[in-house]
Amino acid sequence: MSEAPQTRTKGPMTLYLDDVVVLRKPHPCGGDSWRIVRLGADIGLRCTTCSHRVLVPRAAVERDIKRFVERGPLAPAQ
Repeated sequence: MSEAPQTRTKGPMTLYLDDVVVLRKPHPCGGDSWRIVRLGADIGLRCTTCSHRVLVPRAAVERDIKRFVERGPLAPAQ
């Protein structure tokens, strides 16, 4: 008998307060990096260029993150 392949359920991406991320689309001010200022079902982001604050659903943020610029102070050391 062969074993069925194990399926892994994917949980939410691990994000920390004060992480700085680059999103897929730039902000209208020209900035492309955002600081995470709130965590939950919605993610609070603050543009690092103009300090504009937005609240975006977690699923949209996880889909649009291109890369991490820096991790917050609560992130585990690698």
